[in-house]
Amino acid sequence: MFRLCLFTVLLVAVVVNCLPAKHEAKMGRIALKKGKLDRNALAQIGPHREALKERYSKLRGSGAEPLTNYMDAQYFGEISIGTPAQNFTVIFDTGSSNLWVPSVKCPFFNIACKLHNKYDSKKSSTYEANGRSFAIQYGTGSMVGFLSTDAVTIAGLTAKDQTFAEAIIQPGATFISAKFDGILGMGYASNSVDEVTPVFDNMVAQGAVDEPVFSFYLNRDSDDELGGELILGGTDPAHYEGEITWVDVNKKAYWQFTVEGMSIDGQSVSVCHGGCQVIADTGTSLIAGPSRDIRKIHKAIGAEVTLSGEAYVDCARIPDLPNINWVINGKNFTLEGKDYIWKITDQGQTVCMSGFQGMDMNDGMWILGDVFLGKFYSIYDLGNDRVGFAVSKD
Repeated sequence: MFRLCLFTVLLVAVVVNCLPAKHEAKMGRIALKKGKLDRNALAQIGPHREALKERYSKLRGSGAEPLTNYMDAQYFGEISIGTPAQNFTVIFDTGSSNLWVPSVKCPFFNIACKLHNKYDSKKSSTYEANGRSFAIQYGTGSMVGFLSTDAVTIAGLTAKDQTFAEAIIQPGATFISAKFDGILGMGYASNSVDEVTPVFDNMVAQGAVDEPVFSFYLNRDSDDELGGELILGGTDPAHYEGEITWVDVNKKAYWQFTVEGMSIDGQSVSVCHGGCQVIADTGTSLIAGPSRDIRKIHKAIGAEVTLSGEAYVDCARIPDLPNINWVINGKNFTLEGKDYIWKITDQGQTVCMSGFQGMDMNDGMWILGDVFLGKFYSIYDLGNDRVGFAVSKD
């Protein structure tokens, strides 16, 4: 009897040991920091308008990537490059496709470089030389550097043999006050300067993530220390409610898709009439669109527009402002006044500025920045070439 019981126990143990281990999903979570908007950020709005126009008026091969597009961005996160890890703060930008960080080889007169973290290839055992020249044209001149290859790690997930740019010259004064060291592009490979494979594409190809999907939760609560979260390899239902609405990407350079229409307080307006093309861009805080359409929106919300193009409303009117509705794949996505108005306090004075900005680009393009993406959890499905949106949880 004892032998029979012992045999049964051993048999059960063998069966249990042979069962497949529970699969742990390969996902990475990156906590995002959040910068506060102030009047210094407002000073960047003028150049920002022309920078965005340049950014989206050209496609791959132009090398055009205006820096001022990033100066009002509020969300940053940490990555590391090399072995052992060298840490950098970057903007995770769905509107571009390259990774660059400052290089330790920058000249002594490069003040911006001196004030930020710098990559040192001599300190990394996984570094591989490339040496090919790299340049991106900005309004203030060219950001110049060269390509290198090393391991890039984000939240414990590593892209091996990742090519990126070491920046040695950063033009103008705008880099000096930047809250980030570099930029990590999360757009399509077809939009990459010098045909460099983007970091996330390499993670997918190397099996670092289970799903070719990443998603952004941007926290709009200014009192919360957590600025949001980027998830590589999937989504987190804790950050959104209701169903996800999917829409196909129709031009695989940016995360570009079709909005079927817009309305203001339920009334049809001749804005995005008959549908319009939009790009989801985490690298900018604004919603940008054709000037004629933005003027109609500002008129509808009773905003006063300055000569430089900024639009302001009385802060007391925010609860009474009209809702602005977007139709994406038959689903309504509604922004309330509190969603599209920035309340900015500086030196005891508070102003309320519209998050809509007029800018005339090719084909009447719209850019949905953090004003929209803060209200709606956004999902980028590289495997199925589609973008998903759901209402973010507060």
